[in-house]
Amino acid sequence: MKNLLDKLKTNHFPRSSALDLLKYIGPGLLVTVGFIDPGNWATNLAAGSNFGYALLWVVTFSSIMLIIIQHNVAHLGIVTGLCLAEATNKYLPKKLSRPILSSAMLASISTSLAEILGGAIALRMLFGMSIKIGAIIITVACLIMLLSNTYSKIEKWIIMFVSIIGLSFLYELALVDIDWHAAITGWIKPSFPDNSILIIMSVLGAVVMPHNLFLHSEIIQSREWNLEDEPIIKKQLKYEFYDTLLSMVIGWGINSAMILLSASTFFKEQIPVEELDQAQQLLVPLVGNNAGIIFAAALLLAGISSTITSGIAGSSIFAGFFGEAYNHKDLHSKIGILLSFIPALLIIFIVGNPFQGLIISQMFLSVQLPITIFTQVYLTSSKQVMGKFANSRSTTILLLVLGTIVTVLNIALLISLFI
Repeated sequence: MKNLLDKLKTNHFPRSSALDLLKYIGPGLLVTVGFIDPGNWATNLAAGSNFGYALLWVVTFSSIMLIIIQHNVAHLGIVTGLCLAEATNKYLPKKLSRPILSSAMLASISTSLAEILGGAIALRMLFGMSIKIGAIIITVACLIMLLSNTYSKIEKWIIMFVSIIGLSFLYELALVDIDWHAAITGWIKPSFPDNSILIIMSVLGAVVMPHNLFLHSEIIQSREWNLEDEPIIKKQLKYEFYDTLLSMVIGWGINSAMILLSASTFFKEQIPVEELDQAQQLLVPLVGNNAGIIFAAALLLAGISSTITSGIAGSSIFAGFFGEAYNHKDLHSKIGILLSFIPALLIIFIVGNPFQGLIISQMFLSVQLPITIFTQVYLTSSKQVMGKFANSRSTTILLLVLGTIVTVLNIALLISLFI
């Protein structure tokens, strides 16, 4: 019996080796897809074309914030075996949990709007297809994948898509002349150019996204890791942090590449980008035809993969209303996917300006984000929820500071809209 238990532990739990680490790469990359989605493309291209390298610091700040916050919410999934939606439903009174989860569901719809719209724009770039027809194709394709595939299959597709997107931007950057001194300054020196607050908030909302917090905790707890053995939990937390760190650094690199490309082409020529397909059209005379095609193909992959993860997040949030985890075969999970996709698709049919729709959708995510962050901090700081793995005082303070910064920026955004 002892030998059998040892064998099971060897096969199921992490060991201290580089090969073992590879087994735990995946959840972070699914989250990474959420912040290299079409909404990010729109906000990053707008940031680079209007302000050059000046707003690269927002990507750096957002990525650091994301590493801290995403690791914390994964901590919740590992320790409790509950995703954020389930924990919210279980540990908060209904008068609080219902509004919180409802606002998160609206954020999921807003996310799906950006993802589906981005994929449809890519289809228009590649095949001249109308936005409405393209949106239907993207929605149906992602529904089929979500209603039939398991996590393991989806993770493999997502890892492949992220790799292709990253390589695409490396190719694009090799074609342009980048002012690396200005870029390095932009990465580390915060600046607030005139009329930049909307773009800053949109970039923030596009990187640190509410639905990703629900998504990460859902993917982590779905792996059904042992919840009782303290040494095993500590190992899981260590390996999860490596996964999160690696994935967020990849996301930082791809988001930075978008701004670098836009700054070194459009800003240099004093051409503000107002539409994603405008960016592709302008790249062709500036950089070459291949760059335009690769740009559109990478956008299509970003749209499909991020729509899939948005659907999982929306499904997890809706299932959380009933104290359930995401399961692609469960009715509540299926309804959650539809509730995330269908309203988003209907909005696309009536939206006037697709690019502006992407920007505004990211802004809404940033406005909802403090609600999710403060809920998460409460849960992960509670000994009732986390036991001995509850946040330390310093971690709680750090998370509260980050949540406060986001809230203050949101207030500044709202003031700017009415002045």
